[in-house]
Amino acid sequence: MLKALLASALLLAVTGTALAAEPDAARKAELLYRLKHDCGSCHGMTLKGGLGPALLPASIKEHSNEFLIDVIRDGVVGTPMPPWGFELSQDETAWLVKKLRQGVSHEN
Repeated sequence: MLKALLASALLLAVTGTALAAEPDAARKAELLYRLKHDCGSCHGMTLKGGLGPALLPASIKEHSNEFLIDVIRDGVVGTPMPPWGFELSQDETAWLVKKLRQGVSHEN
């Protein structure tokens, strides 16, 4: 038991985050829709930037997952970026960050 706890603590220390549970397929579809439309309304419909900065893999590469998750969940005071933590779980937000890092297809 102690070994498992130490291994988990080490993983958390190395990655900076616990392993996230992925949303189910239906929720993933909802999250992608929200990303493309709600986020796209400020960050550009193709996420290349607009009122908010671009959310393309190359544009966010310098930011840690934790930073991006915090920005999405907590918003940015003094800017139009609202907090989304009231309706996105930590795991859902982590999944969105993962998708942003992979690049989001704008087909459909």
